[in-house]
Amino acid sequence: MDVALSVRDLRAYYLTSHFGVEREVRAVDDITLSVEKKEIYGIAGESSCGKSTFIRTIAAAIRPPLRVLGGSIRYSFLDRDLYDLDERALTEMRWKHLSCILQGSMNVLNPVRRVRESFKDFASPHMGLARSVFFDAVKAHLNRLRLSPTVLSAFPHELSGGMRQRVAIALATVCRPEFIIADEPTTALDVVVQKDVLALILEMQREIGSSMIFVTHDLTVHANISNRLGIMYAGRLVEEGSTRDILRDPMHPYTRHLIASLPRIGDVTPKKGLSGAPPSLADPPSGCRFHPRCPLAMDICRQAHPELTALAPGRRVACYAVSPLVQPAHEAAAARKATKADKSAAFLQ
Repeated sequence: MDVALSVRDLRAYYLTSHFGVEREVRAVDDITLSVEKKEIYGIAGESSCGKSTFIRTIAAAIRPPLRVLGGSIRYSFLDRDLYDLDERALTEMRWKHLSCILQGSMNVLNPVRRVRESFKDFASPHMGLARSVFFDAVKAHLNRLRLSPTVLSAFPHELSGGMRQRVAIALATVCRPEFIIADEPTTALDVVVQKDVLALILEMQREIGSSMIFVTHDLTVHANISNRLGIMYAGRLVEEGSTRDILRDPMHPYTRHLIASLPRIGDVTPKKGLSGAPPSLADPPSGCRFHPRCPLAMDICRQAHPELTALAPGRRVACYAVSPLVQPAHEAAAARKATKADKSAAFLQ
């Protein structure tokens, strides 16, 4: 396997101290994953599960009170750990080797400066071209994204939401980086524009041969763009596998709930919400963090954190109820049957 990104045992917490009270929010807790070259790795999960904190951490874009307390982050284009780089090396790396498509184009574009200035600020130092040659290259790149070169003279507010998001994609890809991080790039776009933006992201990713982490809570988007999928819950990775396998046969009870909540054409049956609420990451429950809401929870789930275990090639799950490596064979078989049954009363009620 040709690995573009390797994350091992990553822990990133928000550490605060106010009025003598110290608080530790475990937003990213013991995550291990890898992304292959030219692969799109999707990350899904409900709001506040740690998705955005995770990608800020692997982009070395953290600010206090967020701190990396352990683990390693290694990219194929670096000869050392990401957090061993000094500020100058990080500046040289960003946009040239590692770029981001952020949630909401106005988080990238300066509202009081024309679009051309953003390209000059972000891309020009890395491309090392004369001014006229640089903007010729930018215009050619905009043309590939079906944008008129006239957008360079516009202010961000003069462009539609879809056009601004295309400009953000152009900014992230004009230097042809090896790795791209996309943080919910289709949020707040209507369905038609969302389809066009996803097509452009795929087109650019394939053209430049980059690897990508794509973050969104929308599983229908992942179905169209991600090769592999990691499901996060309460700061931890609970399931990982090919997107097709996870959507067809989710193993973790939380993943099953996410899949069951998707609307289907012709399905008029009422959807039932999952009882309870996500735990506070400042005071997470012991053992498996999903056990207070899980219909399959056992005593061991309340006592010990389940490791992300390989149950099949390319498939990892952190759940005692579905892992034959933890339970006796007959108990695992019974639990596995319960989690796979679409009409299981234990899960749907």
